Amino acid sequence: MDGNSSSGRAPVSRRSFVKGLGAAGAVLPAFTMLPRTSLAVDDQAYASAAIDWKQFAGQAITLAGAIHPWSSAITPLLPDFTKLTGINVVTDFAPETTYLSAIPIRLARGSSTPDVCMFATYGQGISGGWLEPLNAYYSKKSLTDLVWYDERDLLKTARTFSLWPDGERYGFTITSEAMTLFLNSEMLAAKDLPAPQTFDELLATARAVKTDAISGIAMRAQAGGNSTPAAMAFVFSYGGAMIKDNRAAFASPEAIAAVDMYGRLLREAGPIGVGSYEWYQVLDDFLQGRTAMAIDSSNFATDISNPAKSHVAKQAGFAAFPHLPGREPVPFMSHWQACINSKSKNKQAAFLFLLWATSKPTSLRTAAAGLATTRLSAWSSEAFNNAFGRQAAEAALSNLQKADVDRAKAILFHPQSRPIQDVFMIGVNEVVSGVRSAKDAMIAAAEKANAAIRG
Repeated sequence: MDGNSSSGRAPVSRRSFVKGLGAAGAVLPAFTMLPRTSLAVDDQAYASAAIDWKQFAGQAITLAGAIHPWSSAITPLLPDFTKLTGINVVTDFAPETTYLSAIPIRLARGSSTPDVCMFATYGQGISGGWLEPLNAYYSKKSLTDLVWYDERDLLKTARTFSLWPDGERYGFTITSEAMTLFLNSEMLAAKDLPAPQTFDELLATARAVKTDAISGIAMRAQAGGNSTPAAMAFVFSYGGAMIKDNRAAFASPEAIAAVDMYGRLLREAGPIGVGSYEWYQVLDDFLQGRTAMAIDSSNFATDISNPAKSHVAKQAGFAAFPHLPGREPVPFMSHWQACINSKSKNKQAAFLFLLWATSKPTSLRTAAAGLATTRLSAWSSEAFNNAFGRQAAEAALSNLQKADVDRAKAILFHPQSRPIQDVFMIGVNEVVSGVRSAKDAMIAAAEKANAAIRG
């Protein structure tokens, strides 16, 4: 859901929403974003695949998605795909919130387009029959050279993220991200404060640096499902879960304690009007130096560290997600996926496109533009490290490795994922606003979520 900008604040462009980092321990210095680069096309990298790339020449597919780092990175390469395959790709991109609202309606109506779509509500799409099962395509030798594609090169989270419980796959993972902590090191240094590591330290630091003009911390708090990632990371790191045994689990003592801390942070040290904050208000506050700390997606790091966009590029720092004493953090993580419309008339051409788009050679090229892909070879490439920052790349991988894929999938892939996240975040918003205690809000939210699950 869209957040409302506070007075005089322009939302940050989704075109600039690019991959960043989550440090594993201490604060890392800000890195400089290098200009976009494009690796030269190596025809041999594709010719070595035992695939007839021209088998669907003359067909056209529609690619729909959000205006997002992946769409920005893949679009300049589409002419090369057409040259390789003879398949024309028509793009249909929209702002993220608009797209996420529209694509389920479009697919539910049985439209044959788009052929390929970025997709987030995996469980809804599978239960609705909107997404094409892909295992049979992977097994078809004329379409797939598994040795060439090399799934062992995928991040472990990416390999398991798209698997449904029965082992079927309905999508390709295309990006990687995790929740992380952003710090204005000058503001902390002025109070002689180190980077907070535990949740209690985070609260104490946020209180200490807050002034009438500067908030101590900014996080999402808008009452809607699009605002859940940071709050879910708190729940996971406190030992809780969103879904367990097909029931809402956020009325547990662990989840209640997590939401209580989330609410205290924003009530006691958050910005004015934080109850309406979505990701773009969080990012904008940090870019403009209006908050000392923020927690959100690792996607934000390159904008934060880019002097052309950020007023705090020189003093920006990045740290691991907070944790309870004696426990590891469990940052919320996610992979965007691209799926094939089950009503598409060009399914094999669509599959060939996704195979190309997520292959090693193509991932190396998108990574060179600073995109956090799902490929180990891309993450370790010199071009990616130059564009993204070597320390940043290592830190982002560390945060991804600390995430719990199963807990993330339990909520993201549930058929009622969106209504469950909506009622959860309405409850969090009530806690942030001081309307209800964390216990009362989470018990009420879980009851509503379980009613939605029961149907």
